[in-house]
Amino acid sequence: MMTSLLSIALGGALGASARYLTGLAALRLFGAGFPWGTLTVNVLGSFLMGLLFVLLGQGGRFSPLLMTGLLGGFTTFSAFSLDAVALYDKGAVGLAGIYVLASVILSITALIAGIALARSFAA
Repeated sequence: MMTSLLSIALGGALGASARYLTGLAALRLFGAGFPWGTLTVNVLGSFLMGLLFVLLGQGGRFSPLLMTGLLGGFTTFSAFSLDAVALYDKGAVGLAGIYVLASVILSITALIAGIALARSFAA
């Protein structure tokens, strides 16, 4: 348990650092007019999660360091993407669609609510 936790923590630190550096690189390359850094880490993280899911999943292997730690620190969108596809692969197409829509709509709504609440305290 402790070994897994430490490997996840290490991977998370590396992933968060990679996210930060990717954001800086995207900002320098493309400017600040569009969130290229976030888009890049979400797409790249999802791609890498798919690769690891197949490469490590054959035989029931799972890498807490890489999948939960590194990619979790890099982007949680990769975990969201994997969950949605896993539901779809199980034949729960409707449930996968509900999960995707609910995740996006509720997350954006929660963000707006958090902003509104924080602004009400600051006013």
